[in-house]
Order: sequence, then structure tokens, then C-alpha cells
Amino acid sequence: MTAIGTRVVQKVSSTRAFARVAPRVVPALDRAVHRLTRGKVLLSALMLPGVILTSTGARSGLARRTPLACMPETGGRSWILVGSNFGREGHPAWSHNLLAHPEADINRKGADIPVTAVLLEGDEREAVWRELVAFWPPYATYQGRVLREIRLFRIARR
Repeated sequence: MTAIGTRVVQKVSSTRAFARVAPRVVPALDRAVHRLTRGKVLLSALMLPGVILTSTGARSGLARRTPLACMPETGGRSWILVGSNFGREGHPAWSHNLLAHPEADINRKGADIPVTAVLLEGDEREAVWRELVAFWPPYATYQGRVLREIRLFRIARR
């Protein structure tokens, strides 16, 4: 994507209208395209790197598949997942699942990878938050709209 295209996408994704529509549309499209391409393509990955997270439901115990944007960390063995929920109140369900069951799997570019999730807190969270906002500025807009602290998880290969 071009620099201009990226800025346009960032501006659009920061709007409240996007926050109302995206949670219904983006994951459904991502799941469908991911399934049709046998795990090779995520539409949202045209904007940001992405994974399909398979976590265990906190209450149900059932497998839950969620397409998510991520920030890869140096070395390719860990990623940051952001519980922004598109700047809406309430933590996303997948974040509750990871708190209850930190062992999960991701599918990245067609490869299944077992991971363990760790909730980032304190100074470590703040350092990663600064990197994350530099990586994708709309996250700062999302945080500004909500009273809760957006959860950040580091997921690393098991």
C-alpha cells in the first residue's frame, strides 16, 4: 500500500463510524477469505499484519477463531495482539479467553503456530504501547475514546 493509501486507511479506521461497522464486517470477511485461500490471505493484512487466533472460550471451553491485526516483534517468534475492540467500550471476548487460557494457536500466512499469551503490564506495556502507536497511530485514537486500558498481549511460539 502507498503512503497516501496508508494515511487514508488510518484516518478512516480512526472514525466512530468505522468502529460501529468494522466489528461486524471485517472479521466476517477475513474468516471467509482465509477459508477460501486455505489460510494464505487475510484481507485486513493489506493494512496491518494479521493472524487468526484460535483460543479456548473462557466460559464455554470451545475453540474460538478470531482474525486479529498484530505487530510482529523482532525475530519473528513473537507478536503483539491489541485488545482495542475498534475503540469501543468493553474488552474484546478473545482477550478474556487468553486471560483464562493463555495457550492458544495462531495461523499466520497459512502456517499453524502454537503460542502462549502474556498480558503486558506496567513499564513493559508502556514501552510496547509507544512502539505500537508508532506502528499504527489509530490505536492512540481508540485509547482516547475509552476509559479502560486497552489490553496488550505478547504471544510467543511454544
